[in-house]
Amino acid sequence: MRRDVSVILLYDKEKRVLIQHRDDDAPTLPGYWAFFGGGIEEGESPVEALIRETYEELEYNIRNPKLMIVQKFGCKYINGEKHVYIEEYDENQKLVLNEGKDFKWVHIEDALELKMIKHDKEVLEYIKGKY
Repeated sequence: MRRDVSVILLYDKEKRVLIQHRDDDAPTLPGYWAFFGGGIEEGESPVEALIRETYEELEYNIRNPKLMIVQKFGCKYINGEKHVYIEEYDENQKLVLNEGKDFKWVHIEDALELKMIKHDKEVLEYIKGKY
């Protein structure tokens, strides 16, 4: 199945990124650590999907996302293009976890040690030192 997605890497003043621990019963990648975001619906631009998904999952309002990379991906569940955006976290906004079993701020080097799909680790390697 093809599904294009938009994801956000929020980063804080300590250069940590926010990642999601997916539910153990998630339809794709259960129990994995991943980025916040999701599928681009028909008629949506990647940025519109990013804004919608980020609010649905975190109740966070994206302000000024910067496109870092568009990555082709594929796994046994799905394939498509992943639009990866990055933005500095606005500390005036509270994060509310509405999807997944947990989230945490983590340095990229530590995130690379977690259970993550290969194409997400490739994104982390790509952005290392670029923000």
